Amino acid sequence: MKLRASLKPAWTSLLLAALLPLTAAAQQPPAGSAAYAQRFAALCAACHGANGRSELPLTPALAGQHSFYAITQLFLFREGRRSNEAMTAVAKTLTDADLRGFSEYVATLPPVPAPPPATPPDAARMAKGQALAQENKCFACHGADLSGGQQVPRIAQQREDYLQMTLQEFKSGKRPGYTMAMGEAVGRISVEDLDTLAYFVARHAPAAARK
Repeated sequence: MKLRASLKPAWTSLLLAALLPLTAAAQQPPAGSAAYAQRFAALCAACHGANGRSELPLTPALAGQHSFYAITQLFLFREGRRSNEAMTAVAKTLTDADLRGFSEYVATLPPVPAPPPATPPDAARMAKGQALAQENKCFACHGADLSGGQQVPRIAQQREDYLQMTLQEFKSGKRPGYTMAMGEAVGRISVEDLDTLAYFVARHAPAAARK
């Protein structure tokens, strides 16, 4: 089954059906997988960082992301379901094997902690952000340590500016989700509280990283 399935109103089901052959095949490293490390360095590292930790504004860290999540996002960019000029231009050149190869390579990048802030986190704002995360079930979906899993992204220690942008795009409906969950969750949160939530998540270190 080819990955270029048409995503219409029931696009969540179609997306999962289109991705099934690739995710099943991804249980084994793709042929020539070592080459994707070189291709990542040549094609992706300038924006996303050689270790997957971007230093560019509004550019997400890929380190620590899961292959299923990565392949889904590449597919959405390739099919025009997510909008980003640079990513779309790259993704449209990728074959199904490339989507699998790049996503598997991304999954090998260990989580890279965000650089330590110049000043300690604001304790009151961190507490409010944690309360917002609990109230809006961020931990239920993204995991107790916000490290995600399968098609759910790792958001712990993601870039704060990228988190702010992403939450606002889910709120406005600009960014699609697999289900209505993200839109419904952030739709009732004020912009100010979304910024507080992003502040907390960007500074939340999973327990393993704190040892």
